[in-house]
Amino acid sequence: MLELGLKTLIAYLLGSLMGALLVGVLRGVDIRELGSGNAGGTNAWRTQGFWFAAATVAIDVGKGWLAAGWLPGLGIPGIDADPAVDRGWLTAACAAAAVIGHVWPLFHEFRGGKGGATLVGALLALAPLIVAIVVAVWLVVVMLTGLAGLATMTAAVSVPVAIWLLGRQGEPLLAFAIAMAALIVLAHRSNIGRMNAGTEPRVNQLWLLRPRKYGP
Repeated sequence: MLELGLKTLIAYLLGSLMGALLVGVLRGVDIRELGSGNAGGTNAWRTQGFWFAAATVAIDVGKGWLAAGWLPGLGIPGIDADPAVDRGWLTAACAAAAVIGHVWPLFHEFRGGKGGATLVGALLALAPLIVAIVVAVWLVVVMLTGLAGLATMTAAVSVPVAIWLLGRQGEPLLAFAIAMAALIVLAHRSNIGRMNAGTEPRVNQLWLLRPRKYGP
């Protein structure tokens, strides 16, 4: 169990490295004080522009991939691979810990992002085909509504559904997908409140099917 605990802790610490805040150090900004206050790619795009957001997403996706695709197989000096620990559950635990670290980062006062990009990174390692489905769902929802938060929640919920429909029901992967969908919806509770109040900002650059205005 030592291997499981240590690698899960490392994954959480890796997830706690926030792309938006690391890039923000270079620009001298903390995007948690700007826009929606979220340390994620959408708020980075709204407040700092495309390249800042691209760097943010690259870091956040990358740490999810490392946690799920590299860390479980990493040899740690003095720590033997535990034969009692199922490799699938170890991988799921590391992937989940990275997303949790992104949402509640130790290094940034537990004020992080919403977890979407880090989840995508983990899925790139665990189930690459699912990523195409997730991205397609996200794009369709954001094009129809302009609401990035709603798109991210819908895409997260689509992950366990897609895994089940495609017949990839391995318990660790499916359990991970269900838990992460619930976590990402929870992380978007402020967005849900703003959507209910009609004050949630829209991503106009991607809201391609928004209603047209006629007249003066």
